[in-house]
Amino acid sequence: MDRPATAAPITARDIILEIVRNMREGLEPLRYTTLPPAIFHVYLHPDDMDRLRAIVPRIVEEARRALDAEAESLNRATLAEKLKLARRDEAKIVIPEGGWQIRILENTDADAAPGDLEIRSELALPAKEDYGTGALTKRIATRRLGGVESTKQSYDAAPPASAVPSGAFAVIEYEDNGGRKTFAVTKDEIVAGRGGRDYWTDIKLDTLPDVSREHFRLRRDPATGNFFLTDVSSLGTTIDGAKVPPRQETPLPARARIGLAGVLILEFRTTPHG
Repeated sequence: MDRPATAAPITARDIILEIVRNMREGLEPLRYTTLPPAIFHVYLHPDDMDRLRAIVPRIVEEARRALDAEAESLNRATLAEKLKLARRDEAKIVIPEGGWQIRILENTDADAAPGDLEIRSELALPAKEDYGTGALTKRIATRRLGGVESTKQSYDAAPPASAVPSGAFAVIEYEDNGGRKTFAVTKDEIVAGRGGRDYWTDIKLDTLPDVSREHFRLRRDPATGNFFLTDVSSLGTTIDGAKVPPRQETPLPARARIGLAGVLILEFRTTPHG
């Protein structure tokens, strides 16, 4: 499919307006309140990021002000009418307790183009009967490619933990956009990342573009059973909070928290077979 041609360079005002649009698209009405997304990750092409980098703090500040103003405006007007909902008791938008969390980052995808703008946001929801028990996360992705806007939403509930197959050397547990998952390490070398064309991964992570298509490699020494991690990402990997040197094998403890670009945590542990 041909992508639309970029209409014009992205501006700071475009970014703020798109953050506000993302918030509106992600509103979740409950019985007595309406929840907005609280966490926003904004992705810009490196060229646009370089051009706007000096004013990123100002963009974030004004985006927070714009979100406050939009929430106030929707609460002041007839919210049900603006959201095309049936009349009901007042369900005013509640500003997130921790405030609006906004990060502006480079889009490391190879197919990103100057002028592209992507925003991924999320909010936590109470359980709904349709999804069974347990907490839910609502994720909203809005994109503007060549001036054409699109929106995608999903609701994720954590599935029950998977049984670990016998013979696994180690287990890696994590939660990405597809929910809670368990990966059994049954061979001596694996690769983890978002994957994609020309990028083979054993652990294919459905997560933010901060995580590289090939993010880290894991190697097991058959003689000792010890594991070693090599960071091959753009935005970095940590082991128990400590940054891993890039392109260099680092010993991995028997139990460890592997952090990817500050947006995803993988819980690693060896098994008796390891």
